[in-house]
Amino acid sequence: MPRQLGELEDAVMTRVWQWNRPVTVREVLEDLQQERSIAYTTVMTVMDNLHQKGWVRREVEGRAYRYTAVSTRAAYSAALMNEAWSQSDNPAAALVAFFGMMSSEQRDALNDAIRVVGYNSADAPPAPAEGADGTGAPGR
Repeated sequence: MPRQLGELEDAVMTRVWQWNRPVTVREVLEDLQQERSIAYTTVMTVMDNLHQKGWVRREVEGRAYRYTAVSTRAAYSAALMNEAWSQSDNPAAALVAFFGMMSSEQRDALNDAIRVVGYNSADAPPAPAEGADGTGAPGR
């Protein structure tokens, strides 16, 4: 399980993920400098650390490296969610609380994701009776 990225690591990885191509330290530096004052050596160290941690692979090109993401941001987010969920002493309650925090757009995305992975309604438990008394009559 990957640990959560630090603030600067996330800023660097965001660019690597968004650009979706091999990038140099210089390219990342120039983009980061639009938001903050940062040194070349700082970005180089962060990218080297990301390489050592397995977040990016690198290939030599001339006197520089080109860095490419090893996985997607979606995979990183999924791993973080899975880790947080697995740490709960009551995973079902954690999911209920998580779903309760979702916006309607996020719930729609969840429903779409369930369809994509091929959730089969035959695998689901039967739906509860419509009425609270189990007769099928609407509850009051």
